[in-house]
Amino acid sequence: MDTKAFKRSLNHSDHYHRKGFGHEVEVSGLMQTEYQSGLIQQLRDNGYRLTRGDVTIRLAEAFGFCWGVERAVAMAYETRQQFPTERIWITNEIIHNPSVNQRLKDMNVFFIELVAGVKDFSGVASGDVVILPAFGASVQEMQLLSDRGCIIVDTTCPWVSKVWNTVEKHKRVASTSIIHGKYNHEETVATSSFAGTYLVVLNLKQAEYVAHYILSGGDREEFLAMFQNACSEGFDPDRDLERVGVANQTTMLKSETEQIGKLFERTMLKKYGPTALNEHFLAFNTICDATQERQDAMFQLVEEDLDLMVVIGGYNSSNTTHLQEIAVERGIPSVHIDSGDRIGPGNQVEHKPLGGDLERQTPWLPDGAITVGITSGASTPDKIVEQVIEKILAIKGALTPVSPTP
Repeated sequence: MDTKAFKRSLNHSDHYHRKGFGHEVEVSGLMQTEYQSGLIQQLRDNGYRLTRGDVTIRLAEAFGFCWGVERAVAMAYETRQQFPTERIWITNEIIHNPSVNQRLKDMNVFFIELVAGVKDFSGVASGDVVILPAFGASVQEMQLLSDRGCIIVDTTCPWVSKVWNTVEKHKRVASTSIIHGKYNHEETVATSSFAGTYLVVLNLKQAEYVAHYILSGGDREEFLAMFQNACSEGFDPDRDLERVGVANQTTMLKSETEQIGKLFERTMLKKYGPTALNEHFLAFNTICDATQERQDAMFQLVEEDLDLMVVIGGYNSSNTTHLQEIAVERGIPSVHIDSGDRIGPGNQVEHKPLGGDLERQTPWLPDGAITVGITSGASTPDKIVEQVIEKILAIKGALTPVSPTP
């Protein structure tokens, strides 16, 4: 499929919408009521710090809802107002936040279900409204919905669309797109659908394996077994690694994405020399500003003397997981929770250790004076961060009317 031509044609269709429907003022009021927090605003105004009793809260200076997420949620709200009686579907979670997705379900928005690992579009009919989430959707899904005569509301984050444009450029010059991401993540699935030949690497270790293969060759069958679910159909490492470009899932750890880009640039330089480098390696700049800002703020926060780090966000949120990685790498005790509902009763928390399964910890807040660092992923509303802070203060007996500290 000529994906670029298809997308261009879709953009000009009367059944395709990538902007709001004129309900911005009303929707803005709703979102402010449902998702914003007076307490969090007070912390911002007070240097991202709050002390109550023997508890000090240190909030990261960039956290929570990013512009792309807020835009996607607002468009979903507008869609319900624009189409009050039509059936509305969404091809995946609008964002990786359970409370936001539940709110859409309460608004009678249906979510496409997975059946045996495959999305089931059988219930979607001509004339139905279908929302594409912030992560985007594969070009094959878009074509199916367009052919079925659906009204498509596309909330894809522009930063994700930028990555799609990058892999289109790789395809145009017959370069393989090496995508730093999780091969089964919705965003990477969408990105790879716009690529020609592609290979998805999860981390620097996998990238180093590929770089070694480029320079020294290796066991082709072992290579294909390692990346059996993470490469384009018919991928041949002996043929398809002569020309490469790098792209990324926008929520991956910025520093690792940069390391991977530099690794492949050095690899191709070593193999082909400086005069031919541009024929074999395409530079890239597809790191999301919001992801970068939240990671930079987290690196700054973990430099402080923290007793505990609380990371708030969906358990399937890639950008939230990478924030937790930063705390773990610094040796700071950390808990990852998706909402304040995971705290209690008593001094108990249900959290997800990095790379592990949900577990309960009692007690989780130590006695005496403590400093707690708090951040949240790009899909987490301020209201949920407020809920977590209030529960921490309640456990420590420090929940009083909040006003800025001197």
